[in-house]
Amino acid sequence: MADRVLVIGSGGREHALAWKLAQSPHVKQVLVAPGNAGTANNGKISNSAVLVSNHTILAQFCKDHNIGLVVVGPEALLGAGIVDDLMSAGVRCFGPSAKAAQLETNTSFAKAFLDRHKIPTARWEAFDNLQEACSFITITDFPALVIKACGPGGKKEIIFASSKAEACRTVQEILQDKMFGEAGERIVIEELLKGEELSCLCFTDGVTVAPMPPVQAHKRLRDGDQGPNTAGMGAYCPAPQIPEALLERIKDSVLQNVVDGMRQEGATYVGVLQTGLMCIKDDVKILNFSCHFGDPQCQVILPLLKNDLYEVIQATIDGKLSSCLPAWSENCTAVSVVMASEGYPGDYAKGMEVTGLLQAKDLGLEVFHAGTAMQDDKVVIDGGRVLTVTAVKEDLMSALEEAKKGVAAIQFKGAIYRKDIGYSAIAFFQQSEGQLHDDLNVDTITSGAWINKSEPPTANGCRSGSHAELGGSPDLFDLKTSGYDDPILVSRTKGIGTKLQIAQMCQKYDTIGQDLVAICINDILAQGAEPLFFLHYFACGNPDTEVKQAVIAGIAETCKKAGYAHLGGETAEMPGMSPQGECDLAGFVVGAVERGQMLLQLKRAAEGDVIIGLASSGIHSHGFNLVRKILLMSSLRYSSPVPDGCGHQTLGELLLTPTKIYSKALLPGLRSGHMKAFVPITCGGLLESIPRILPESFSVILDACSWRIPEIFSWLQKEGNLSEEEMARTFNCGIGAVLVVEKELAQQVLKDVQRHEEAWLIGNIVSSHTGSSHVKVKNLLKALQLNRSQFLQNAADVDSHLHVKLQRSKVTVAVLISGTGTSLEALIAYAKEPASCAQIALVISNKSGVEDLRNAARAGIPTRVIDHTLYGSRSEFDSTIDRVLEEFSVELICLAGFTRILSSAFIRKWNGKILNVCPSLLPSAKGGNAQKQVLQAGAKVTWCTVRFVLEEANTGAIILQEPVSVKTDDTEETLLERMKDAECRAFPIALQLVASGVVQLGADGKTCWKKGSQSLNHHEKQDCISSTTNLWP
Repeated sequence: MADRVLVIGSGGREHALAWKLAQSPHVKQVLVAPGNAGTANNGKISNSAVLVSNHTILAQFCKDHNIGLVVVGPEALLGAGIVDDLMSAGVRCFGPSAKAAQLETNTSFAKAFLDRHKIPTARWEAFDNLQEACSFITITDFPALVIKACGPGGKKEIIFASSKAEACRTVQEILQDKMFGEAGERIVIEELLKGEELSCLCFTDGVTVAPMPPVQAHKRLRDGDQGPNTAGMGAYCPAPQIPEALLERIKDSVLQNVVDGMRQEGATYVGVLQTGLMCIKDDVKILNFSCHFGDPQCQVILPLLKNDLYEVIQATIDGKLSSCLPAWSENCTAVSVVMASEGYPGDYAKGMEVTGLLQAKDLGLEVFHAGTAMQDDKVVIDGGRVLTVTAVKEDLMSALEEAKKGVAAIQFKGAIYRKDIGYSAIAFFQQSEGQLHDDLNVDTITSGAWINKSEPPTANGCRSGSHAELGGSPDLFDLKTSGYDDPILVSRTKGIGTKLQIAQMCQKYDTIGQDLVAICINDILAQGAEPLFFLHYFACGNPDTEVKQAVIAGIAETCKKAGYAHLGGETAEMPGMSPQGECDLAGFVVGAVERGQMLLQLKRAAEGDVIIGLASSGIHSHGFNLVRKILLMSSLRYSSPVPDGCGHQTLGELLLTPTKIYSKALLPGLRSGHMKAFVPITCGGLLESIPRILPESFSVILDACSWRIPEIFSWLQKEGNLSEEEMARTFNCGIGAVLVVEKELAQQVLKDVQRHEEAWLIGNIVSSHTGSSHVKVKNLLKALQLNRSQFLQNAADVDSHLHVKLQRSKVTVAVLISGTGTSLEALIAYAKEPASCAQIALVISNKSGVEDLRNAARAGIPTRVIDHTLYGSRSEFDSTIDRVLEEFSVELICLAGFTRILSSAFIRKWNGKILNVCPSLLPSAKGGNAQKQVLQAGAKVTWCTVRFVLEEANTGAIILQEPVSVKTDDTEETLLERMKDAECRAFPIALQLVASGVVQLGADGKTCWKKGSQSLNHHEKQDCISSTTNLWP
């Protein structure tokens, strides 16, 4: 039998709870008291006016209305004992008892509890005396700058002081001046912690703990963590910054310890427990508790719950959570963006209409209401945080972009929201792969935590000039005996980065040494330098002798095989500063090249040169941040057998395949002068590595069907659902390095290289347009899917097949409308065509509620309403439009039925970038009622004109004109309709001409047609701009 459920509260959290509970087949109705506009008559969900503050009345209401479950949102009701009272009355209620809820409602209790159970938290003291509090702030040896008002009868207040003096003033205002009333009768002063702040939540029945994915919420009002603190302006889940091992520690050492401790103290905790944590390096400290779902944490977590929430709650209440553990989507990321009222978190206006909600829903987003109400069948503002837009996609960036589209579709006056939700995680993903030691600069630290041990040189006897026999420190190398006449020394320092973390997870260190040597040596080969000697730096916590020996032995063996001197290195042991088993590794190589043979000279590459690709052994040493994320979301682990077709190793062993060293294959050719340039494919993949050797005026076209792509890349693309660009911008995709050679020498050089390495002719160099991509990889997705294992192209194929012009990247376009009779839909349809050179990135209207705004939202295009009636001058209105255009990086503007006259300053700034369509033949008929002029003149044909907008009204440089026949029975209205059809045909073509660079506005204010291979011929131009002869009697 299906239940009725009552959710208590009125915020976005309660809307999300009601939304998720309504999905259960066990639930026939969800009442929300008091609810908001989002929970009013929404399918199974409706609002209730029952008085929730009187628990006796509430219990009777539940019995009278057959309420089978009550779910409580606000902490104040939990602290007031609502769960105790309802359960005593025989009404099932989800949440902790008043005694257990003290973890949130009583800060002093919570801090003392943590100390009793030895659970890490910020250092603290509680005070009700002003002098004692100020003395504590002054004499502590840590920044005691967090002041929490935690007295009875009021909401918790937290103030972060910037100095001890400010902290003392704040304490005086709370304790003496009573700025928070009785809520400030007692305060807690805490240490200010610095690190990554995250939320970890769990369901618990008092014994079992079922963690939820970690969340990061953004508390500050504005982007960049600026502005005042709020209850929360957005969140994302899962937060990738927490390693799996740390998540396990949080579950066992924090969440489970708290639950066990509360049970031991006679306050069994049942419900949802949320912990605010500060992650400091590889440790965590508890900042605070919430005895329920947080807001906006709830709105970002519940969309990822795969189970029936009703079943999980019932199992939790019954003490059977272990039999109904929640399951979470592993290949998705959720992002929630809060939209707040103007003035929030201070005073704000109420009663203003909220529009665009259906458009956001049409985009597949969830909109959870908070401060909203229904008024005259309209949704209006009724609170500070108005609503939350939540998107769930396969990755963080996609989810954030979708959430932004939803925010853009929703309109209300003065809306405040953040555009950088998840920035910390994005930075985490995008950080340089070699960030740990790309430019190693270790200061001398005189501390007992550091014990520096110089490693003796490893005997190799393979490189003349090394003086291992000299011993001692510093290490020596005799350059004179190396056979150089006029050498230039080339050096490089590199670190392993994330691949080292994977080696640590797999406990496999024997190949990491080769990786370190390879990435250093391959880098100096780009200058044509021969490596001479190598040094390493190894840092660890409590060192494992076997790990250290495996790593250093791998370095020494690699140097020996390659014929370079390994002069030793240094080990920094840091007991107590780095976690057990963790280490860091960096290398330093020095090479030499004769002064006249240096390779990296950008002017040497020329159009027609051929690209030779050298095979990689696998992923090499870059892209492992993304690999790690894919593995976190995958059902496979590092110990799993590799996917079908990828070999017979474990996945971890395959991923740790060491980086190739290319010096043996390349040094003879580099010295011969037959190779113009060389670059290893490292951070940034194919798209960002190859441009390092290209002049600005050239690009490279590669064909992915011309080389063998290892199967691991196909698996990563499929498992991570990665686009072609993501693959090419992250991984080497089977090409470990590339050479630039003259076309005539390509076959000879290829044969020479193939004596040592698998290699192919994979592309060539072409001239490029300013602003276009420097690297284009054709057929990458096709090659990944087919994963061919044989060579598919030879030199002749490559030369003939690849010598094509590069397409420009799409131009970002904004369309300005006023809502009626526009050609917006035609522009949108055109922009979706594969051959389109334009992307509609924004639609701006000076009127709200118009149909074209809904059309744009349905197409997934962000919209803005900038109401001209709210501005005191045209220039102020235009300046606002200009700021929004810059926000979206707009390059071209299309005026599609936009009825406002733009200011001269605006037109000058966007000179040659504004296109407009007119229902007349400029300059023969200027503005006004063009249809009336045509009919009065008895013309047989009229036109619509697309032009560049100039300062002088009703003038412009013509881009394209479309003819419209005039019928004998035409009225102004019928003629206008056909002219609108003509506009819809002409405007997209004109936009393509401008976006592709074929047409532009000249310095003289006239239309210029580009000369060369991309120009239109004479007849095509005449099709675009036709003669006006014989049109007017």
